[in-house]
Amino acid sequence: MEPLVAIVPAYELRFQSLFHTGRALAFPCDAAGSVHWQAMSERARSSFLRARDAVGIEFAQPAVRESELD
Repeated sequence: MEPLVAIVPAYELRFQSLFHTGRALAFPCDAAGSVHWQAMSERARSSFLRARDAVGIEFAQPAVRESELD
């Protein structure tokens, strides 16, 4: 009998585009929405800061959701 393995969901902080359906920026985070800043590349950090600054202009308020990536 195989041991049971707990599956821990991965989360993402998703900034949905206000103008382009299906377009969004998503960043790894915990269940509370805190991003893993140290694990992000410089490009990802730059994209995160741009999305955060463009909330209400280009992107909707970010939402925490279970990641679709494994």
